[in-house]
Amino acid sequence: MDIMVIGGGGREHAVVKALKKSPRVNKIYALPGNGGMREAITVDIGAKDLNKIVEFALSHKIDYAVVTPDDPLVLGLVDSLTEAGIPCFGPDKKAAIIEGSKAFAKELMNKYGIPTAKYRVFSDRNKAVSYLKEQTYPVVVKADGLALGKGVIIAATEKEAVAAVDSMMQDRVFGDSGKSVVIEEFLSGPEVSVLAFTDGKTVKPMVSSMDHKRAKDGDKGLNTGGMGTIAPNPYYTEEIAKRCMNSIFLPTVRAMEKEGRTFKGCLYFGLMLTKDGPKVIEYNCRFGDPETQVVLPLMETDLLDAMIATTNGTLDKTEIRFKQQAACCVIMASDGYPLSYEKGFEINCPFSDGVYFAGVKKDGDKLLTSGGRVLGVTATAETLEKAIKSAYEKVEKVSFKNAYYRKDIGKKALRAKEK
Repeated sequence: MDIMVIGGGGREHAVVKALKKSPRVNKIYALPGNGGMREAITVDIGAKDLNKIVEFALSHKIDYAVVTPDDPLVLGLVDSLTEAGIPCFGPDKKAAIIEGSKAFAKELMNKYGIPTAKYRVFSDRNKAVSYLKEQTYPVVVKADGLALGKGVIIAATEKEAVAAVDSMMQDRVFGDSGKSVVIEEFLSGPEVSVLAFTDGKTVKPMVSSMDHKRAKDGDKGLNTGGMGTIAPNPYYTEEIAKRCMNSIFLPTVRAMEKEGRTFKGCLYFGLMLTKDGPKVIEYNCRFGDPETQVVLPLMETDLLDAMIATTNGTLDKTEIRFKQQAACCVIMASDGYPLSYEKGFEINCPFSDGVYFAGVKKDGDKLLTSGGRVLGVTATAETLEKAIKSAYEKVEKVSFKNAYYRKDIGKKALRAKEK
């Protein structure tokens, strides 16, 4: 089969590498891909250029398309490809709203009794500010729409919360995504990411993971798209997994079906394990980044088989297996990310196993930095301790000017295992 993967980041590189293992796969095209994706034929078509993507799929007789980024999913790329006769992995536009609008997601949970933080939605700045005067702190302020994983601010004081609202609603730092904001109660507890395959009826969770969103060690600094991950998450026990399946995963998929928004693809559950039980922090309508870079290396099942089962509605007949091992991914970024940073520096990476390129471009035989998150380095091992040690040993062998990475990926997880 000739496959087309939409997107160009580390997540897409992980998907491409996993698909490459399938005996059913012939060519893989990545649109637009990046300079480090040697396993795919990269095509200079942007992920949001829906018409050109459909034209390419038809002209190259693509057998199956994998749409992974949030923007094209929310814009309806799966709908356009399906109408053109190209089977796809990923939700259609109606279902992708579960990530495209945080207000929709919160209202869905409220309507169907899915546990989440208390919240209010505002499209009027003054009403939002008045509401903030009555709150206890900290609170969480979220841009309603897509914001590259950065549209969430934890405000410790009323002043910080008002500044967050103004930055979103008045300064439009996240564009139209900040026209409305969601103000939530602050939840505390261990965070868990669970990606799950679903065909709209059956839910098959993947191995759990722990993301490290803050830019600096010790979970300090600004929120980023993710600075590293480990899997499995030691806080996510079998007992909690069963509870999440019954109170969150299946109810969410059934709620979406009842709303006429049947979800097929990968549904991401961002969870907080509070003293009152697991609650949903957020949904994503696709694979997480960088969670994918630790989850897929542990997957034993053929990824293409799993994806096609979600499209065809046969997930209940497909066994999804994962290795009884651990994985750690350390993101190497450009110093200054997620704000301003320099780029165009040569990358020296003497190996390809476990390396997932993101913000890179090709210049002749060289790879140059071209983004904030440049690459992820992943290692798997029998234990989490060994996986973390191996990942950092690999990181030491990779270099580029202004490289920055957190030195404490996985430390929280190791502490949890000691308890």
